[in-house]
Amino acid sequence: CLIHCYAKEERFILDSIAWPETPPLPAPFSLNQTSNAAHSTFTILPRRGGGDWHVGDQLEVIIQMYNFQGNPKKSGGDAIVARLHNRALEAGVAGRVVDLLNGSYSAVFSLLWEGSAQVEVTLVHSSEAVTVLRRLNRDHPDRVRFQSVFRSGSISESTICNVCLRQTSQPQCNYTDLHTGDPWFCYKPKNLSCDARFNHMKTGYDNVLKTEELKLFQRVHTTFFQFFSGQPVVNQDSGKSGLSGYYYQGVWRSLGGFNVNQFNNDSAISQCLKGKVVHMYGDSTIRQWFEYLDASLPEAKAVNLNSPKPAGPYMIWENANKIMVTYRIHGLPLRISIIPTSKDFYVSKKLDTLVGGTNTVVVLGIWAHFSTFPIELYIRRLQSIRRAVVRLLNRAPGTLVVIRTGTLQAMHVGNVISNGDWFSFQVDKVLRAMFKGLNVQLVDAWDMVLAHHLPHNIHPKRPIIKNMVDVLLSYICPQKKR
Repeated sequence: CLIHCYAKEERFILDSIAWPETPPLPAPFSLNQTSNAAHSTFTILPRRGGGDWHVGDQLEVIIQMYNFQGNPKKSGGDAIVARLHNRALEAGVAGRVVDLLNGSYSAVFSLLWEGSAQVEVTLVHSSEAVTVLRRLNRDHPDRVRFQSVFRSGSISESTICNVCLRQTSQPQCNYTDLHTGDPWFCYKPKNLSCDARFNHMKTGYDNVLKTEELKLFQRVHTTFFQFFSGQPVVNQDSGKSGLSGYYYQGVWRSLGGFNVNQFNNDSAISQCLKGKVVHMYGDSTIRQWFEYLDASLPEAKAVNLNSPKPAGPYMIWENANKIMVTYRIHGLPLRISIIPTSKDFYVSKKLDTLVGGTNTVVVLGIWAHFSTFPIELYIRRLQSIRRAVVRLLNRAPGTLVVIRTGTLQAMHVGNVISNGDWFSFQVDKVLRAMFKGLNVQLVDAWDMVLAHHLPHNIHPKRPIIKNMVDVLLSYICPQKKR
């Protein structure tokens, strides 16, 4: 029954994130028929009811995509993001883009500050590029190369490993976790047993882009188009926008009744964390938060756990305020240089060992290392983690669980092979759907990166990290909104 329910949920999530059909690449390949931001346009629709714009209004933009020949596109599937911002005010808010499936798109923005604003729309991937990305994850989920070293005495061998290995005459070692069901396999070494495996590493990437596909990403991914609205925004009470927040004067302001406090010095941070145990599990985007807290707790001492960089585990302890903060990277797949098998673990197993309680904080950030695989693998990993979160909250309801979403990143051709933003679009939707309705808190990294004036980066710069950690600390030490 449980297997049936999880499969049914997976199907529901897949349907809810289904991307519009995208066209096959023309043969012979030519950029002429593909989406081109430089030729594309957008129009700001008049305010409903006319008159001046007010804080709280919804600004709607209609985007029309054109190809390199200057002809309008007739189908959807482009990956587009949008934001509204005012650089002088250090203000910004993410827009919500809807694919109208006919070559045009609607982008809606909430007006949340007094003053003018600039609309910026970015073509992240053309629909034709999405076709390529779909092919890569379907046909080449093993394009990131992993291997393990097996050793016994003076004998040492290396073999290829992955979530799923292509069938050959070489036997395979099955390392599927019996507790979580998470799969991992290695080709069996010729002269050693499967028990002799002692490390994991990423060794590189296979360039699986065809020559014509490479041109597609080189020509399209850097372009964007923008428009200065020049519209006055009159100060008035803001309505509910459905957004998590926005920037004003460089500070993230939450919407929907949650107040983000500013923790601008070490003393404020240590007082907030006094008596707390904070466990951070995830990838390097969560390790950024750990490193921020480590630098912000000067009285804390790092505990030497003989941890490999960058995997961890790491721990800092501040004795005066009885603060403990730990970090561990999540389980395979991991795109890191090397990690001993003794340091590898799955988050759901670790959550089942926690006592929890009102002084315990669990922070989760798991997404980036799954981007080269079919989305089903990510869904199943999150299902396993969610079950462990539910068990934790059932036995220790006072435990605070905070989840960081995925985000956009710097765009270059190399990222297409390893971490394309098209996958991040899907990850963001899956993560929100998976934990919806649970007593967990969300740090909306997606909107916090998209709305900021700094370039997109898988590892956001310090001003954004500072705002993210302020949101985390505000969950730990909440204050009622005045």
